Formats: sequence, structure tokens, C-alpha cells
Amino acid sequence: MRYTYFLVLLFLGTKLGFGQTYPQQIKNFRKQQLTSLSQQAKGPIAEQNLRYLDYYLPDETFKVQATVEMLFDEPTFRMPTSDGTSKEFRRFAHVHFKLKGQQFSVPIYENVSLFPSKMQSSYLFFPILDKTTGETTYESGRYIDVKKQDISQGKLTIDFNKAYNPYCAYSTGYRCPQPPRDNYLDIAIEAGEKKYTGPKNQREQDSTMAKNFTEKEKRLIQAGKANEKMYVLQTTVKRDSVILRSQCDDVKHDDPTLPLLISRMLATVQDPAHPGVGIAAPQVGVNKSLIWVQRFDKESQPFEVYINPKIIWRSKLLRKGAEGCLSIPDRKEDVIRNYSIKLQYLDKKTGKTVEELVEGFTSVIFQHEVDHLYGILYPDRLEEQGAMENILLNEHVEFYTKKGSIVP
Repeated sequence: MRYTYFLVLLFLGTKLGFGQTYPQQIKNFRKQQLTSLSQQAKGPIAEQNLRYLDYYLPDETFKVQATVEMLFDEPTFRMPTSDGTSKEFRRFAHVHFKLKGQQFSVPIYENVSLFPSKMQSSYLFFPILDKTTGETTYESGRYIDVKKQDISQGKLTIDFNKAYNPYCAYSTGYRCPQPPRDNYLDIAIEAGEKKYTGPKNQREQDSTMAKNFTEKEKRLIQAGKANEKMYVLQTTVKRDSVILRSQCDDVKHDDPTLPLLISRMLATVQDPAHPGVGIAAPQVGVNKSLIWVQRFDKESQPFEVYINPKIIWRSKLLRKGAEGCLSIPDRKEDVIRNYSIKLQYLDKKTGKTVEELVEGFTSVIFQHEVDHLYGILYPDRLEEQGAMENILLNEHVEFYTKKGSIVP
């Protein structure tokens, strides 16, 4: 009986980390992380490139206990992501702690898009930037996992040895939030994961996440014939605005209702009474990733449809130009966009991934329409650009276009 009891205690001790030294605990944490990063576990790193992962040696002085100051009635805001879109967050609390003799106070966040999921809503987002950022650690900062249940009696243990890189450090095709300046710590946090130095993976779309149309969407799509335009949702209508602000799901390229939606969306964007240069499915009440874009960069300037489009690269060079929107009445303003992008989408016949480089005004249309798929409207971009620090290149670079080209 005593022997059995001892084995049970030994098993529980192993599972809970009892009897392990602190470096062993961190080693086990990193071993689990390594497994999840492997492409065999649907992670972002090929097996042969896992050797490029690098870490600081475990240092228990970077493990602190913070006091948690809860925040209430905080407004939501959009946090920029690595792919040029944004995700909606709200501040959940401030954590106050002392590290290396310095006092710090930084916010932690709730991801608003996770609220419908009871399982995931317990997760909090705690990103950090520090003096190692861009030097020995990833240029866009690191994350530390925090859950609401980790907070006990107003206290939270923060272990910077468990700071890790977002998936965007290893691969394209992910939407990683960029840490706000409020999360900058004026200290070199030489703990946790270092900069990844291996080759970056080019991620293809995961078709297993695509969905068929809902019954409600089918009824909406099938309410008219192929050549009949659809109602365009307006931001001035409260019910419409909720749909326009929702994130879209990828759609299965072989869904039998898709061809009808494609045809009706084209009829809508080419409506002589309200013509446009692009349209996204959520603008007609369907939260699926589908857009039409007029290709001003091609001969005869055709309209083309794109299934599950993603922007996987954006140029550093920016441009400013006038934009309007079929869903925003009586407004047209100058918006700053990336001059060129790399687009990834599905071929509508084969379902295979296609990539394409797009420049100029056509790239602006793509950026505008892809934003719709993430619930982002161009006035949101106006707010972002108000906080941006850009350098005007007019005095340094001259741009030209052939006579007769479309210039918005």
C-alpha cells in the first residue's frame, strides 16, 4: 500500500513539476513549445528548421509577482496585425511589478473576437516590447500566455522566461497582433525566446477551416436570380453595421451556392446607379471571404473574383489616394495604403493556392476589399494614419505613369 501511494505521489509530482529545478521546468516548457511549433503538429516551422530556435538561459530573477489592477467599461480598439489588418481588443487590467529594481505598469488585453467562445474567452493577451526587441529578440515583440484563472487575490505570476515569438516570426500567412507602445518595458529582458534565424516558411491556405454557407446566407443569396443585384449594407443602419464589423469565414470553393453569389455580387458592383470598383461579400450581408475587384492593371480593366483572399506581404512604400465605399454614403477621403502587395487566394476551379504581386491603384482596391473581410472600414484606416509617422518622399523620388492610366 505504501509503495503504491509513493508511486502515485511520484507520478503527480512529475506532472505538476514537484521536485524539478527551475531550469528543468523551463526546459520542459520549451520542449512542449517545440512540439507545437513543428509542422507535424500543424505548426509554422518545418522539422529541419526547428534547430534555428534559440533561447536565453533560464533566469529566475525574470519571474515576478505582479499586482493586478482590474479595468472596467473599457472601450474596444483595433490593434494592428502583422498582415496589415487589425484585431479588436479591449484592455482587461494593468499589471504592476518590479523587475531588476525598476517599477513597471503595463496593460493586458482581452481579444474581443473570442468572446463568443466560452472555452477561449479565459485567455488574455500579454504582449511585450523591450530593449532587446529588434536586436536579439523578434522585431515585432513577444507574447506571454496569461489566463484569467491565473489571477488569484489580485496577484499574477509573470515569468518572462516563457516569453515566446508569435507565429509570424517563422512563417507568412498569420495575423499576429503588434504590441502597443504601452507594452514597452524600458529594460533589456534577456529571458525567454530569442530571434528566429531560420528560413521563413511560406504558408499555404488551410482549406480545412473553410465553411459552407449558412442556411440564412443561402436564403439571402437564393432570393434573386444570377443577374439580380443585392442590397448593399450601409453603416448608417445599425443592423447593417454589425454585419459590416464582423470577421468573415473562409468559404469552400466548391459550395454549390457560390456561383450564384459570385454572379449577384458582380451585378451589384456594376449597378449603373451605384457603380463601384470592388465589393466584398459582407457588404451584401454574407460573412464569407469573397471579393470582386476591377483590375485596372490589366488590359480592358476586367472585373475578377477572388475566393478567400489574403494579403501576405505589403511594401514599405506607401501611397495616398482618395477612397469611397459603397457601404458608406456621402464620404470620400484620402487614405494611406501600401503601394504594392502580395496576394494569396484560391483558384475557383481547382481550389489550389495562387499568389500574385499587385501594385498601384489596383492594390489599393484589394486592400480596401480585404479589409472588409476583417470588419475593417476605411475610416478605421484614417484613424490609424493619424497616429503614423511617415516621411514624404516627393523631394527625393519621382513617380510616373503612362498617359491614359487610371489615377484615382
